[in-house]
Amino acid sequence: MPDPIVYGFPRSTFVNIIRLLLTYKGVPYRFHDLEAVMGKPEHLALHPFNRVPILEHGELIVYETSAIAAYVDEACEGPRLTPKDPGARARMNQWISAVNSYYYPYMIYHVTHERIVFPELGIASDEKVVAHALPKVEAALAVAERELAHGKNFLLGDDISIADFYLLPATFAFSLTAEGQSMYPKFPAFCRWRERMDNLPATQKVRSAVVRAPIEHAREWANSHRPKY
Repeated sequence: MPDPIVYGFPRSTFVNIIRLLLTYKGVPYRFHDLEAVMGKPEHLALHPFNRVPILEHGELIVYETSAIAAYVDEACEGPRLTPKDPGARARMNQWISAVNSYYYPYMIYHVTHERIVFPELGIASDEKVVAHALPKVEAALAVAERELAHGKNFLLGDDISIADFYLLPATFAFSLTAEGQSMYPKFPAFCRWRERMDNLPATQKVRSAVVRAPIEHAREWANSHRPKY
């Protein structure tokens, strides 16, 4: 079977979840940059809801990050990142849902877009959006801090899992903002987890491959993605 192809744009949080998983597992893959065609027929033919990532593997084309992550871990060679124990697996899926619902929206849609993505495009930050998000980000980090306390290396315990790779890209992007840099030292166990994840060769390889050019198609996000307060 040919190597998988990951479709998306380079700075996408969810695209980089999949790139991290494939890289950690040692799976060769190709990255296909959709930046120039985001929202156009070529993109919508792969993902009818106008999002990324998309994975192509042989005749299979699948979208939605959690579905791709589960497929990659089950179908591809490399270390298994899904626990065999049903309870641990439920906790992993709980973390995936929490990232989707409580970490990503506030860290990325609310703060990182306003502090980094929009200003790179000459669009002024909306301070109301940032102010609304910060207490929710702090509450989410407190949950992570409790989970990682008492010497736990990873979110589920001693073993790394999909949950860790799911949380990492959003927390990295938030770390590039002044708010993230101010907030993170309040959560030492979380910071130790971040350092552990940042030092993985897979993390360093993926980050070094990401070109941090402005996200041109994000101009539309000021209308389609921006919260109203």
